[in-house]
Amino acid sequence: MDTALIIIMVGIAAGILGGLVGVGGGIIIVPALVYFIGFSQKTAQGTSLALIMLPVGILGVLQYYKQGHVDFRVVGLLAIGFFIGSFFGSKIALSLPQESVKKIFAVLMVLIAIKMLFIDKKMPDEKGGHTASHINNTV
Repeated sequence: MDTALIIIMVGIAAGILGGLVGVGGGIIIVPALVYFIGFSQKTAQGTSLALIMLPVGILGVLQYYKQGHVDFRVVGLLAIGFFIGSFFGSKIALSLPQESVKKIFAVLMVLIAIKMLFIDKKMPDEKGGHTASHINNTV
């Protein structure tokens, strides 16, 4: 249950940022699935892609799925959070001046880049990393 709650919270955060600055999947969901849930980079990318792009990116999602890098249970939980979060994020963005939204986006990108470049712990390679099937037991 704790893992499901974390995933829904990640979805809400991504939804808020999606509504606020038009982003969410790549810069919120992927790092969160890697750092908080323990997904491999590819599984995080495939799962995020499935959430964001299923209607128009189905061919890309299928490629990740065929390689075992999509967890549809996580996609469903993320979608719940993203649905709620995007409503609130868009309300916030529309109430702020354009320059403020632009600065929020820029600061977020810089913080994530700094973390990825300088703060990340050494992660196991794909063979040693978590896959969707490994994580299914915890969701």
